[in-house]
Amino acid sequence: MVFEVYRTETFDKEMNKLENEYQERIQNLFLQLKVNPYLGDPLRSKVLREKRLDEKRLYFLVFEDLNSVLFVAIGNKKTQQKTIDCILELIDEYKIYLKKLLGKV
Repeated sequence: MVFEVYRTETFDKEMNKLENEYQERIQNLFLQLKVNPYLGDPLRSKVLREKRLDEKRLYFLVFEDLNSVLFVAIGNKKTQQKTIDCILELIDEYKIYLKKLLGKV
């Protein structure tokens, strides 16, 4: 089953601040996740995952019922716990956001 990969506006803004090398690596990750959405490490939830790229940490949500992956944040080790806690609080909001993107709301 092929998954679609989406990004929040916040994720895009953070990604655009990165060097081209990181942006290319992230684009390659998007392609990999279409085939295997469970790359990276699970974080306190089946839905929330993290993929490390050197000192950067990419946070994404896997919604099996929507066959979609949603990238929501980029952080580092220093902000890791705060970022994870914030994402976990907003999972329902992110799902609504994704459903709107998919035209399912």
